[in-house]
Amino acid sequence: TEMANQEEAEIQISELDLLSSMFPYEEEFAVTDQLALAELKHYVENESAEVPSSKVQFILNIKAEVPNAAMVEFSMACALPFKYPTVLPEITVRSSLLSRSQQILLNSDLKTYLMQNFSGEPCMLNAREWVKDHAAAYIDKDLSSSSMTASDATQSQVTTFTRLWIYSHHIYNKQKRKNIIDWAKELSLSGFCMPGKPGVVCVEGLQSSCEEFWSRVRRLTWKRILIRHREDVSLEGGGHAEIQKQRKFPTLEEKCFDAHGARGNHMDLGQLYHFLEEKGCADIFQMYFGVEGH
Repeated sequence: TEMANQEEAEIQISELDLLSSMFPYEEEFAVTDQLALAELKHYVENESAEVPSSKVQFILNIKAEVPNAAMVEFSMACALPFKYPTVLPEITVRSSLLSRSQQILLNSDLKTYLMQNFSGEPCMLNAREWVKDHAAAYIDKDLSSSSMTASDATQSQVTTFTRLWIYSHHIYNKQKRKNIIDWAKELSLSGFCMPGKPGVVCVEGLQSSCEEFWSRVRRLTWKRILIRHREDVSLEGGGHAEIQKQRKFPTLEEKCFDAHGARGNHMDLGQLYHFLEEKGCADIFQMYFGVEGH
């Protein structure tokens, strides 16, 4: 990874050099975090093996023509994560003429375009080109007619439905159990949680929501917790109805199957198997417990 880091850092610097030679004027291109850039250069010149602590941030300003109007200014606030170009750059395009929902849609479309075309490659110039060619069209986009809210605008782009099967050594703690249910609700995820020993959690919904849920749950203290299995389904369109169609569980609820054992905490796994079978997920049982269910 040291080699990869070096390489990524070198690519970032040469791309920043290219941008500054193409856009020599401060009002077109400006690095807003000189310290991060100095750190990055220092890292590449190998005087320090310290991985830079902050991302290089810069602004690209673009003037685009709008039909029946003068030029419009768009500003692209960009940050290069240390792993860029292996990961996408962070870009937020803004303009005083964009409404909030137009801005969300524009940024979401830009991200989709970069993801589909430049995954793993330097793409700042392409991103700038795309904004120059396409951004103005978003100013007139009437999103109110379809009464698109900000979240719909982002959801219309997100087209992966995910189901995570999480395994924990045990789940007893009442606060954790409450968190699992509250967070799932907040993130519009359905599924179930079987407390006790072992603990089983299944969540399903938008990929980004599942990932957010997992990153929160993982941060709590556990003896052992892991994703046993993950299902991803790409949806055409990815609207609300498409997502609902994929769900195997109506909401997220806690499921207790005739607890027994000293603390009333050992679940009847036969009942869990029947429950999974009813939901069309019987094959998961073997992934969890390494045995055929019956």
